[in-house]
Amino acid sequence: MDAPPPLSVLVPCHNEEDSIAPTVDQLRQTLAETGADFEIIVIDDGSTDRSAERVDPAKCRLIRLEHNRGYGAALKTGARAARHPWLAIIDADGTYPVGDLPRLMRERGDCAMVVGARRGRNARIPAARRPAKWILNQLANYLTGARIPDLNSGLRVIRRDLWERFEPLYPDGFSLTTTITLAALTNGYAVRHVPIEYRRRIGRSKIRPVRDTLSFVQLILRTVLYFDPLKVFVPLSLLLLLASIIVGLASKLSGEFMDVTTTVLFVTGLQMLAIGALADLVTKRLP
Repeated sequence: MDAPPPLSVLVPCHNEEDSIAPTVDQLRQTLAETGADFEIIVIDDGSTDRSAERVDPAKCRLIRLEHNRGYGAALKTGARAARHPWLAIIDADGTYPVGDLPRLMRERGDCAMVVGARRGRNARIPAARRPAKWILNQLANYLTGARIPDLNSGLRVIRRDLWERFEPLYPDGFSLTTTITLAALTNGYAVRHVPIEYRRRIGRSKIRPVRDTLSFVQLILRTVLYFDPLKVFVPLSLLLLLASIIVGLASKLSGEFMDVTTTVLFVTGLQMLAIGALADLVTKRLP
């Protein structure tokens, strides 16, 4: 079997002093067994604990950011320093199985990105967050036209040309993985999801459920508006046109025709359709 292509592994780290060293050691051992040429880049995102001190510079490259700039900013910094044609990302908190990274590379085929889709007891969503998570996934599935088993998994391998094409769109926060997933799917890139076991994290989670969920919704809409605006504007237009018909018929039958409301709804629906068509023409002209 041929050795996998050269791989740059990006490990963003913020206050993970208990898990960063074992993560690097596991990565080195696992990737060395594949025979691939690889590098490990740890990006210390302004940690205030001893994370940077726990990183052995003989085992990986360490990039230190002076201030905490965010998960996405750390990954973008690491990607710019990477040397190889394939990038991998993995968290430093021990939640993602390092041993599955070679499997993701083996199963890439012609895909531009392979994502580790989380499963297992620790991947279960708390009951209070399930409605928002379900709505978020359904929205992403509709807008991309694909079924997405895991929208924002932090374990994935990505072809460098895919990463670089959409890098200007990547946010500095946790939603970078969501952005590249949506960008790839709405632009015809082949993306494969491979099931992986998800483990209990070491240390404290940095996710803010309410704020991050709202950010994800905004991100999904913004990304799809950028690549496929008709998916948003056409349903809005049809909804307004349907509302104008219902209001017009109902008011006519009641004997008090609401001509102004009906007209406003109808014209607004046509405007939404026109804006969507113009936006679609603009996006199709983008490189």
